[in-house]
Amino acid sequence: MFLEQFPLQNRSNGWIEVICGSMFSGKTEELIRRLRRAEFAHQELILFKPVIDKRYSDKNVVSHQGTEFNAVLIQESSEILVEVKNQKVVAIDEAQFFDDGLVAVVSELASRGIRVILAGLDMDYKGVPFGPMPSLLASAEYVTKVHAICVSCGNLAQFSNRLVAETDQVMLGAVEEYRPLCRSCFNKSLL
Repeated sequence: MFLEQFPLQNRSNGWIEVICGSMFSGKTEELIRRLRRAEFAHQELILFKPVIDKRYSDKNVVSHQGTEFNAVLIQESSEILVEVKNQKVVAIDEAQFFDDGLVAVVSELASRGIRVILAGLDMDYKGVPFGPMPSLLASAEYVTKVHAICVSCGNLAQFSNRLVAETDQVMLGAVEEYRPLCRSCFNKSLL
């Protein structure tokens, strides 16, 4: 169980939180949980998602479990700075799909005293670090790695194994296209 432990907070303290893991590990569920808590505390917030993510909704961020939260669709990370007004919490789902400029954008927001929460895959289907995630993980004050359960053996899974022949790094999908595997089962799948 992840316990949020933050420093004494005042309006000048901002920071970056990254929630990462494989497909089906609960990244988006955790992101929405944190947003619901901020909403309950009457903190102004805004959630962004990439335009390409239309799996469950054209507008909302939706977890694989069906939990939803209203979002602003953006193409490039620089659009975030234009959209953010007086919010004290800025969240970004599917961070791995954004350009490398995302790191500078979230650093700027944190420097303005904003709590920035990002969720994304840390590795692609080949087990390679994905998009801006390595740099985000390195610059974040708080990192939460969540795990799925390996569908082959039941151990903790940190790899997203692709089940279809598509070789592009970016391919949106769900249970028909991906499955979570532990390291041992992932390595066996490569043979």
